[in-house]
Amino acid sequence: MYVRAVTTSDAPSARLRDGVRAALPLAPGPFVFGLSFGVLAEAAGMGAAAAVVMSATTFAGSAQFATASVLEDGGTALAAVTAAIFLNARYAAFSLTVASVVPGGRLRRLVGSQLIVDESWALAGRSGRFEWGVLAGAGLLLYALWVASTALGTVVGGVLEDPRDLGLDAAFATLFLGLALPYVRGRRAIQASLLAALVTLVLLPVAPAGIPIVAASIACLVGLRR
Repeated sequence: MYVRAVTTSDAPSARLRDGVRAALPLAPGPFVFGLSFGVLAEAAGMGAAAAVVMSATTFAGSAQFATASVLEDGGTALAAVTAAIFLNARYAAFSLTVASVVPGGRLRRLVGSQLIVDESWALAGRSGRFEWGVLAGAGLLLYALWVASTALGTVVGGVLEDPRDLGLDAAFATLFLGLALPYVRGRRAIQASLLAALVTLVLLPVAPAGIPIVAASIACLVGLRR
C-alpha cells in the first residue's frame, strides 16, 4: 500500500491536484458511460435538459441507468426513483466513513458530499487514511466528465434511429454485472445475489416495468440480513 508522511507540502491545492492526477487513468470510464447514459435518456424520452440536470444533481451512474431503463420500458416514475434509491443506498456508508474529513459547515459539507462516488472514495483512502483533497480532486474531474459526456450523449442519441445500433443494450447489462461482481464474495453475498436473480427472472414476464428491479433489490437486502 502507498504510504506517505504528512509534510508542509500537503497543502489543499496540492492534494486536489493529486486527486485529479490519480483519477486521470479512470477518466475514459465515466466519459463512455456518461455518453451512454445520455443516449439512453434520450431514447427513454427524458429529454436533453432533464438528463443533464439528473447527471449534475444525482451523479450516480448505476442509479441513473436504472431510472432511464425503467422509464424506457414504460415503468412509472415511482418505480424508477425507488430503484435509484436502493442502488444508491451504499453511499450512506461511504459518507459516514469520510464525514470527519469533509470541511466546512452544513451547507458546504452537503455540497462536498456530491463528490463522493465509488472511484473518488476508493482513491481518497488508498493511503490508509481518507484525505479530503484527494477525494475532492478526483470527484471534481469525474463530475465534470460525467455531466459533459451526458450532454454529448443526448446529442448523439437525438440523431440515432435506434440506440441499440451502438450495442448499448449489451453495455448496460455489462455495466451492472461489473458493478455487482466485486461485492459477490462469501456465502451470504452469493445467496443474496442468487435470490435477487431468481426474483428478477420470475417477475420479468409478468410484472410491470421497474417492479422486478425494485423487488430484486429488496430481496437482496433481505438475503444479506439473514
